[in-house]
Order: sequence, then C-alpha cells, then structure tokens
Amino acid sequence: MAHDLLKIGPRVTALPLIHGRGDFAWEVRRVMGSHDFDCLAVPLPPSFQTHVESAVLKLPVPSIVVQKADESLGTHWSPDSSDEDEPDLASYVPIDPCQGVIAAIRTAIGEHIPIKFIDMETRIFEPFSAVLPDAYALKQVPIEQFAGAILPYLVRPEHEQTLQRVAHMGWQLKQLSIDYQNILFVCSILEWPWVRDCFMQKDLEKPADELVPETHWYEIDPETLFFILGELPFITGLYEKARSELSDDDNLSIDGVKELMLVARESYRQDYKNRARRITPKLLSQCLKYIRNLTLIDHQLTPQLTTMIIAAKQMVGDGYALHVLERSKDYPYRDSLGLEEVRMGIDQAVLPDEEIVQTASRLPGPPLTWSSIQLQPKPDRETQRQWQQRWNPYSQCSWPPEDEIIENFRATVFDRALEIMGADLAKTEKFTTSIKDGIDIRDTLRNWYDQDIYVKVLPPNRGKLDTAVILFDSPADPRDYPWRSTWFAEHQEESTMAFYATDFRDEPVGPGICTATYGGAMFIFPPIAIVDIWQDPRLDFTSTMEERLLAAACMYSECPHIALVSPLPPGPGWRRLAKKYQKKFVHLPLNRFSDSTTQQLRILHVLNGKEVRSYAAEFIRRV
Repeated sequence: MAHDLLKIGPRVTALPLIHGRGDFAWEVRRVMGSHDFDCLAVPLPPSFQTHVESAVLKLPVPSIVVQKADESLGTHWSPDSSDEDEPDLASYVPIDPCQGVIAAIRTAIGEHIPIKFIDMETRIFEPFSAVLPDAYALKQVPIEQFAGAILPYLVRPEHEQTLQRVAHMGWQLKQLSIDYQNILFVCSILEWPWVRDCFMQKDLEKPADELVPETHWYEIDPETLFFILGELPFITGLYEKARSELSDDDNLSIDGVKELMLVARESYRQDYKNRARRITPKLLSQCLKYIRNLTLIDHQLTPQLTTMIIAAKQMVGDGYALHVLERSKDYPYRDSLGLEEVRMGIDQAVLPDEEIVQTASRLPGPPLTWSSIQLQPKPDRETQRQWQQRWNPYSQCSWPPEDEIIENFRATVFDRALEIMGADLAKTEKFTTSIKDGIDIRDTLRNWYDQDIYVKVLPPNRGKLDTAVILFDSPADPRDYPWRSTWFAEHQEESTMAFYATDFRDEPVGPGICTATYGGAMFIFPPIAIVDIWQDPRLDFTSTMEERLLAAACMYSECPHIALVSPLPPGPGWRRLAKKYQKKFVHLPLNRFSDSTTQQLRILHVLNGKEVRSYAAEFIRRV
C-alpha cells in the first residue's frame, strides 16, 4: 500500500518526482509494477495527448512534441522583456526515456491503464523549477521519505499561471476520483503539495481553459539530443539497453559513469593509436576517485558531465577528456521516424522551416548551470586540408617547451646510465663506524650467522656519456615511420638529434603546426655537426632503422659507453654492432620510466617557421 504521505485523497496517490532523472523513472516503473492502478494522471494538457502517446510508442527513439505560443500575447514570458526582436515562444514535451512522466505513460500504455492529461491549457507556458537534492538518494531512502524531507523547504509558487495550473489539476483529480478507484498522479515534487491543498478545498471551481494552437511532433537532430534529455545520451542509451535485455538497471546513474569512462578509453586508443597513453585500471580507478571527490565537493551524489571531463583532463589529458565528451553524446537508437527534424539548443530550437523559437519544457528539471572548460578541440578534415595546403616545405622547426622536456629526459637517462656503470664497481664491507652508501641486505642475510652488518661502498663515478639512443617502438615497422631526419641544435643547451617518426604532414593541429610521433631517437650532447645519418653511405650496411640509429651513435660517440633505452635489452646483433666500433651499451628498460612520461615524450610538434612559436600554445594540447 502507498504511504499516507503520498495520499491526496482516498482514491488518489501522488508520486512526486524530479523531472529528467533516470532514478525517478526507475522508481515510477517500480511503483507501477508493484501496485494496481486503474488510472494514470499526468501534468500535461489534453492538447498534447495524441502526439505524446504516439511518440511514446516509438521509444526508444526520442522525439519532441512542440506547441507554439500565441504570438498576439507577447514574445516573452518575462514581464521585463520589451524587445520586439525576441524570437517566438514555444513549449514542448521531451519524449525522453529517463523522464518520469514519460516512463509512467509508457508503462500505462503497456499495461492498458487509462491515461488522463489533466494540466491546464495555456497559450504561453511559464516554467516552474528549482534546485533540488540529488535523485540518487532514492537508492537509500523510500520515495515518501525523500519527498517528506524536501517538503519543509518547498516554496509556494508566485506566478499566477502556476497557481492556476495547480488549482486546475486539483479540480481534475477530484473529477477523476468519481470514476476511478485507484488513481496514480505523477507530478513534479515542486507542485505536489499545492495540488494536494487545492484538492482538499471544498469550494474549488474549475479554472477556464484557454484556446491553444495545435501541437506538432518532430524528430530531433541526433547531434542536439544532449539539450533535451535529462540524463546524458550515453547513460539514457544504457537504460534502454538494459530495458530491452531485461538486465539490472537500478544503479545505472553511477555504473553508467564507469561504462562511459571505459568506452571513452577504447575510443581514445583507436584515435591516437601508439600515441595514446596507457590508461591502466589503476589510473582509471584514480580518475573515478577524483570524480567522486569533485562530486562530493559540489554537494552531489551523481557526477555532472563537467566533473567527469575535468577529472579526465587532469588525470590523463585533453585527448581523453574530449573522447569522454564525445562518447557522452552517443545514443544507440537513432532510427528515423519519417518526421521533420528540429535542432535543439540552450532554451532555443530551430524548427524545420528554419524559424528560431525560444523554448520552455513542459516537464522542467532542475535549472542547468553552464560551465566552460578549456579543451583544444580536434580540427575537422576541411580545416586540416587548408592548413596542409598552406604549409611551406622549406621551413620547419621544433617547439621549445617540448625541446626542454626531451632534453631533461636525455639528462635523466645519462644520470641513470652512469649509476649503472658505477654499480659494477661497488664493493661490500663490514659495518664499522659508517653505513657508507647504504646497507647491503643481500650480504647481510648471506652472512647472518656472523651477526655482522654489511654496507655498500660505491666508488666515485669515473664514467662519461655523450650519446643516448631511445627506442620507443622496437621492432618498428618502416611504413609507420616514414619521416626520418637529423636536427641540429639551435644553442649549446640542445643536443644534436636524429630520429624516425610518423609523417607530421598527415596530422595538422593548427595553422603552421603539425604533430608527429617518435619511434626512436639518438641524442649527442654536447652538440656536434654530423652528416645526416639517413643519407650517410657509411651506414648503409644496417638493415633496420634501429640499427642505423645505434650505428650512428657508435660512430659519433667519443665515449666508450652509450646509453640505450629500449623495451628489451640489446640482442647479439646489436652487441656485435657495438663491438665493431669498440663501444658498449648501457641498457635502461623503457618500463623503468612512467608510461605518462614516455607517451608525452613521443609527441613531437613541428612548426612551419620560428614565427609560429608566438601562437603555437593556443593550438597544442596535452594528449
């Protein structure tokens, strides 16, 4: 039995809800499935009934039912508006699967329950909404406790039209209670107490209806679904998928966020391929924890899209954040209904005849707060083609911030390689008065019966390095890295550099700015002048790009050791190559460095002249 708090009369049960929330749509289905109702009353005027019921039958394909306002009564519902250039007004009903009223109508049609549209007809609709608690609280408290907790904070409507609508719905419920025994009234939680007050009045009279224009049923441009669906289109699609597969959907408002992050990760990998950062389960867990913390700071239980994008940007980068944004707009059910199409916007719509109207939802959810996030979008193909056509092939240079990052990494490689060289000369001795360079655990345990502690003694580093080879992708496919070049230092703080990379001309990111991905690179520091290693006939005996880099490093290095960073240690062929030049490789495994670091190092931006450096930061984004 329904709780007494939700009873409006002996034959009427109210189900107050927050419009546009999937958790309330789920609660509507649960209530209607666990009780026997012989009538459903919804807060919509009768003029919408024919088109709304027809549109509900076409779900899961979303659509919209629009009713234009009477132009003779003004152009804006705000009393302060006097601008004659304001667009015409229109009210609409979003046929949204996660809308509680639509879910009730959908269930009632399936169960053959009579449906009554009991709202007042209005030529100009004035929306009534407010900031309300998070709907996810329904997972922990029953609907009557949720509604009862909000009740003391609800404010009586001030708009005359809203008061008239409330009185009209109260009168209609009285009339329905004469013919039906168990009526379910699904309404906004903001209107529920005032409808109940009007229902209890004995001298309540029916307010006069207005003559209104006819309604129109339209399809929605798939790219603008985001503006009418209460939940994200991606999460709405998950609700519909669960409904069709009869699977569990009671926690999709939260589980859908995890699913979105996973789908965005796969899309991100396919887009950036070998340039993509490795989004491990641990990193994804940290990202979700960051989303949770930001959500709690905002006093919410379910995260907003802006929260997810900020977390994705901070934890992974702009590239992944953009894919989260793009995937959030995906909706799998986009079949055509054979209707004219409407493009939706922020409180506006473009009708099929290209007329722009100002819109108000007949089922308004909480007010939206629009936020801006700095993300560098990916240019479209036409823009990229224009940038490619303007490229000057005789002028190119690097971007200084990336030069600084990779030079710092080269210095780190030198330092770690020197440590390895010095470790070969380390000695162990018994502890006397100093722990020297640290306790040697291995020798201490090996001689535990002597009850002595052994310490390490590292001699001063006598080695020197001037060349490093970093192989990000080995073995590398030459077809993936067609661009092979040798760059010379612009000043004494830069290295002489030879590398193989993807073709930068294939991916312009701004006017005079292109992106490539390193496959491998050689650094000589301090810089010296060398012959382009890719054209040097002395290196033609090599058969792979990696061997050519290593042979060039051995040929130009003045030190007996060369630092080598690669996924695997050098094999017999590479060791023979080093022996030919009387050199030795000091190997550092690539996985010794963090994945985020190596992926950031692999990105190379090529500028079409030094003058491009003045504005390059506006187009270069962190992948």
